[in-house]
Amino acid sequence: MNSGIDGIADEIDRKILTELQKNVRVSVAELGRRVGLSASATATRLERLEADQVIRGYRVDIDPRALGYNVMVFTRMVCDGERYRQFLAYIKSVEAIRECYHITGTDALIMKILAHSVEELNELVTKFLPYGAPNSSVVIGDVLVRETYDLSLPKIKKPPTYRSDSIRLG
Repeated sequence: MNSGIDGIADEIDRKILTELQKNVRVSVAELGRRVGLSASATATRLERLEADQVIRGYRVDIDPRALGYNVMVFTRMVCDGERYRQFLAYIKSVEAIRECYHITGTDALIMKILAHSVEELNELVTKFLPYGAPNSSVVIGDVLVRETYDLSLPKIKKPPTYRSDSIRLG
């Protein structure tokens, strides 16, 4: 996994990524025109961005509700030791768990789960009980979902400067 934006070589790479965030299906030739490069130079940059794992893939964004997933929950899980390891193995087989993260605090994990109904969710969460203590929060609406990234350079704050004659020691 890339540990930052070190795989982005210059402003042209940023322009490429900005354009792809607008329309991932843009042709390489059109993308090159938009960023001021030839199609072959653009293709070379895309290959490098992919190899450096800056671009991790190209995906279709499907609305889960169109597939009947009408319930979204975030479930925090408290489990430890051997039960934790067993639970990690178990969840890999559960398609309803869309994302899972190891977190700090009293909970070990947080999972994003999609279900067709509350009844289906109840059946699933009940299966978590042998592994630990689940605590679920049902999502009742989207407030903010960001799907693009700010590609401007990070602003680095300079440390304050002091005049040497203004500091008195002892």
